Amino acid sequence: MPPKAGQLTTDEASAAANDTAARISADAQKAIADAVKRIEGAVQQGLEQLRAQSRVYADVAGEQLDEAARAASEQIRARPLAATGAALGVGVLIGLLLASASRR
Repeated sequence: MPPKAGQLTTDEASAAANDTAARISADAQKAIADAVKRIEGAVQQGLEQLRAQSRVYADVAGEQLDEAARAASEQIRARPLAATGAALGVGVLIGLLLASASRR
């Protein structure tokens, strides 16, 4: 019996369902690929910002370390005996701490 007008055969319904599934799958893959590109861009931008900030922090830390070294050098030149005594005291303390740690 031939199908009535407006009715689909099983093969036609199956083909239509397959076409719809293929379109949905293609749209989903495109949406996923677009999302991946946006995420990669955001991560890349975040990494660039992190690199820039870390360079600034490293520069500031380096300048502070240089300043501290200059200040320490000036103090040692101004008071060499006090600096020698302080270094000797720190050395003795470290030696006592290491000696007590090795006894345990």
